[in-house]
Amino acid sequence: QVQLVESGGGLVQAGGSLRLSCVASGSIASINLMAWYRQEPGKERELVAGISSTGNTNYADSVKGRFTISRDNGKNTIWLQMNSLKPEDTAVYHCYADIRRPFTINYLPFWGQGTQVTVSS
Repeated sequence: QVQLVESGGGLVQAGGSLRLSCVASGSIASINLMAWYRQEPGKERELVAGISSTGNTNYADSVKGRFTISRDNGKNTIWLQMNSLKPEDTAVYHCYADIRRPFTINYLPFWGQGTQVTVSS
């Protein structure tokens, strides 16, 4: 069994900062891509930032220069440092990972339950 557990969400005023964490645990042989997605009520889930196992990153245009994704492969953990937060950043933030389980070949997608981020104006 594999679990992704997010933490660090909360309520913050516009211009403030939050740091999200996501830890992958369980039966894991290796992890490829890890990423943060967010979803507002009634809208589709959108990619916020992704990071490969070698540290290559990509960001949504709306968060470039404000958010930073980082990763510790040894701890199966990623973080999302969010600065200069705006009300439009309000959403549930979900962790995503491509994980290969022991004695298997393929990487499968796994999602966390999400953590709420609310930015007040």
